[in-house]
Amino acid sequence: MKRKNRRPETAAVHGGSELKKKNGPVGTPIFQTSTFEVTDNDEQQRVTTTDRYYTRWGNPTITAAEEAVAAVEGTEAARTFASGMGAITCTILGLLRTGDHIVAQRDVYGGVVKFFSEWLPRVGIETTFVDTNDFSQAERAIRANTKMLYLESPTNPSLRVVDFKKAAALARAHKVISMIDSTFGTPINQRPAEYGIDLVMHSGTKYLSGHADLTCGVVCGSQELMEQLWETRTTLGNCMDPHAAWMLIRGLKTLAVRVARQNENALRVAEFLEQHAKVRRVHYPWLKNHSEYAIAREQMSGGSGMVTFEVEGTGEDARRVSEAMRLFTLATSLGGVESLVSIPVLTSHAMISPEQRKEMGVTEQMVRLSVGIESAEDLIADLALALESVGARQSVPVG
Repeated sequence: MKRKNRRPETAAVHGGSELKKKNGPVGTPIFQTSTFEVTDNDEQQRVTTTDRYYTRWGNPTITAAEEAVAAVEGTEAARTFASGMGAITCTILGLLRTGDHIVAQRDVYGGVVKFFSEWLPRVGIETTFVDTNDFSQAERAIRANTKMLYLESPTNPSLRVVDFKKAAALARAHKVISMIDSTFGTPINQRPAEYGIDLVMHSGTKYLSGHADLTCGVVCGSQELMEQLWETRTTLGNCMDPHAAWMLIRGLKTLAVRVARQNENALRVAEFLEQHAKVRRVHYPWLKNHSEYAIAREQMSGGSGMVTFEVEGTGEDARRVSEAMRLFTLATSLGGVESLVSIPVLTSHAMISPEQRKEMGVTEQMVRLSVGIESAEDLIADLALALESVGARQSVPVG
C-alpha cells in the first residue's frame, strides 16, 4: 500500500516508514545524543542541514516523530517543538514580520489571546479578533498587510466548530496563510489540511501523546513552510528532546483506539449532562442542539473527548462540583487516557481579563471535562454524585 493511501489509523502506527521487511528494531530507536561525530571537516559542513549534526538542528528520532505526525495528518511535512505554545509562537514569529497583521477568531485558548494581545504588539504585529464562523466579519477585518487567518476548532472551552471550507476559501481569496489549532479535534476526528488549511497545529502534550507524560507541540503543512519553521526553530532553540520524541511516536500508535473510546464516552457523558436538572447548558459538537452540529457532522468523524458544561448555579457551585468528583481528576490539560476536570476561568483562560472571557462566552459556571477511556457508566455515576453538590449549603462549624 502506498503511503499516501494509508488511513490515519494505519499511519498512526507505522508513521512515515515503508511497510516492508527489514532487519532492524520494531520500535524506533532513541538517538539520545546532543551531537554527532563526523569523519572530517568537509563532512561537518555537509551535515549541517541534516538531522545528524546537532540536536538543536535535528535528530533522527525527532525526524521519525515528525514524519509520523505528518502521515497521520495527511500533510507533506511537520515540525515538532518543545510545547504547544512553543509551536504557535515559533510559527508566527517565523512567518510574520513587523508591520504584519493577523485576523484571529475570538474563541481560542487563553494563552494565544495573551500572546496576540500583549506580546506580538511589542514586535509590531497587530491582531484583530472576530466572531467564530462570521466570515463576513473576518473578511472585513482583512487588510493589505494581513498575513494570517488564525483558527481553532473545536474551540477551548466552548467547543465551537469552524467551517474549514469557508475558512480555507477566505484565506485563499486574500492570499493569507491559514493556521488552525486542531488539538481538540485530533487527526483521527478531522484533517483540516484536506479542506485547504495551510498549517495544522497540535499541542502534542494532549491527545497525540495521550498519557500526560510529555510536553511538545507539532505544526504540519507544506514542505516549503516547514523549511521556514526549521530555520526559526533552530535559531530560537525551541526544539523537542529526542526521548520526548520517542514517547510521542509511542503514543501515536494507540491514538486511533484511544480517540474512538474517548469519542464514545464523551458523547454518552454529554447526553447525560444534557438531561440533568442542575446543568444549564452542555457544549459538545455532536449534540443536535449544538450551533455548529451540521458542520461538525460533515467534517468530523467523532465529536472529540472534550465536554464543557455550565452548572445551574454560581461559580462557587462549579468549583464545588469539580472538587467533588473522584474519577475525574482535578487537573489542567487534557487528552490523556485518564479523565480530567478543570474550571476554565481558573486554568486555560485565567491569564486573560474578565472582559475578554465575557466576549468569548467563558463563564464562571463552566466546567471542562477531558473524558478518558474508563467505563462510561462509572464516569456518569461520578458526575451524578458530584452534581448533587450544586446549591448545597456548606456546613458551618459550631462553637
